[in-house]
Amino acid sequence: MRGTMHLLRAGALAATVAAVLGTAVPATAQGSYSPYNETATAALARYVRAITADPKDFASLVAAGRAALELGDAQAAAGFYARADEVNPRSPLPQAGMAAVSVANGEAQAALPYFARAQQLGASVVSFGADRGLAYDLLGRQAQAQADYRAALTGPDKDLACARLALSLAIGGNRAGALDTLSPLLAKRDPAGARARAFVLALTGDPMGARAAIDTAMPGSSASLAPFLMRLGTLTAGQKAAAVNLGMFPDAGDGSTAYASAALPATAARPAMAGATSPPVAQEAASQMVAASIPAPRPASASAQRSSASAHKIWLQLGTSSTSEALNSQFDKLKSHNQDLFDGIHGYVARSADRSRLLIGPFRNASDADTFAEDLESVHVNAFKWSNSDSDLIVPLGTN
Repeated sequence: MRGTMHLLRAGALAATVAAVLGTAVPATAQGSYSPYNETATAALARYVRAITADPKDFASLVAAGRAALELGDAQAAAGFYARADEVNPRSPLPQAGMAAVSVANGEAQAALPYFARAQQLGASVVSFGADRGLAYDLLGRQAQAQADYRAALTGPDKDLACARLALSLAIGGNRAGALDTLSPLLAKRDPAGARARAFVLALTGDPMGARAAIDTAMPGSSASLAPFLMRLGTLTAGQKAAAVNLGMFPDAGDGSTAYASAALPATAARPAMAGATSPPVAQEAASQMVAASIPAPRPASASAQRSSASAHKIWLQLGTSSTSEALNSQFDKLKSHNQDLFDGIHGYVARSADRSRLLIGPFRNASDADTFAEDLESVHVNAFKWSNSDSDLIVPLGTN
C-alpha cells in the first residue's frame, strides 16, 4: 500500500514537465493511449490509478513508464519499469524501457546491456532502434546508429527515428542526405522536423542558417542558442549527438541551463526547447513532489539520484552521526525491526562538515511528512522534519 503511494507521488511529478518535441514517444515503452484521446499527463494519471488498484498491473506499469519518460521524468520512468520487470521478468518491455531511461540520461554504455536483454527476450530492433540508435550515436558509433534508425523507420517510432537519423547523418557531414531524410517530416510541417533541420544546418557548418531556421520555427528563440550553434562544429561526434538530441552541452558553464531548456532535442523523452517552461504554479507544485519517493530504480545512477535530491525538499531525519558509514547499520536495524513500515523506503545521507544526517523522503509536503512521522512514532522510532538548503549534499545511503 505504501509503495503504491510512492508511485502515485512520483507519477504526479511528471505532470509538470513542459511539452515534448513532436508527438513521437519511445517505442521501447510501447502501449497505446487508445481508446482515450488524452495527453501523456492524463494517461499517466490514469495508469497510476490502475496501479493503485493493482500494484502488479504489468500493462499499466509499462505504460506509466512510457508516459513518464515522454514527460521527461526519467527517474519516475525507471521506477515504473523496475516494478514491471519484477512482475514479469520474461517480458522485453521493461528491459527496453530501462534502456530508454539510460539513453535519456545520457548513459549510453549503461543502456546497451538492457537493449541486449530485451532482444534476447524477443524484442525487435524495429521496436527499439530509435533509442538504441541514439545510444550508439552518443558513443560515436554512427554507422551502427544509422542502421538502427533505418530499421525503426518501419516501426511505430518512425518519425522519431527519421529525425534522429537526419541528425546522425549531419554529424557525419552528410548534409544533403540529412535534409533528404527530413523531407517527409518537413512536408507535413512536423515541428520536430523543422527543429531537426535547424540542427542539421548547424552541424554541417551553417550556424547563421540554423539561427534563421530556428527563428522561423520559434520566433525569437535563436539568440540564446547562438553561442552553442557556433560551437557545435568543435565537438566530438558523441558530444554533438548529446547536444542536439538531449540538450546536453559540454562545458557550457552558466549557459548550460539556458541551452538545455531552449534546445529542441529530437526526442519525446526530454522537454521541448521552444523557450517555454512549466507554468509557475506547475513549477511550484513540482518542487513539492517527490521524485525520490519511489524505491530507487536499478537503472538510476548515483549521480542522477544525487542531483534529484539536492533541491529544497522536506525530509524526516532519523538520526545523526559524525560519519555517514555509521548510519548504514542504523538504517538496516530500523528496517529489520519494522519491515512493513519501511517497505520500499530508501535511506539518504545529508553530509556537512561536522555531521551526517540519516534521512528518508523527500516528502510532497509537510503534512505527508507529519503523517509518516506519526507512523514511525507508533513503533517508537523518533523522527523530525528537516529541510535541506541549496548547499547541502544529499546522496543515497551507501554512496561513496
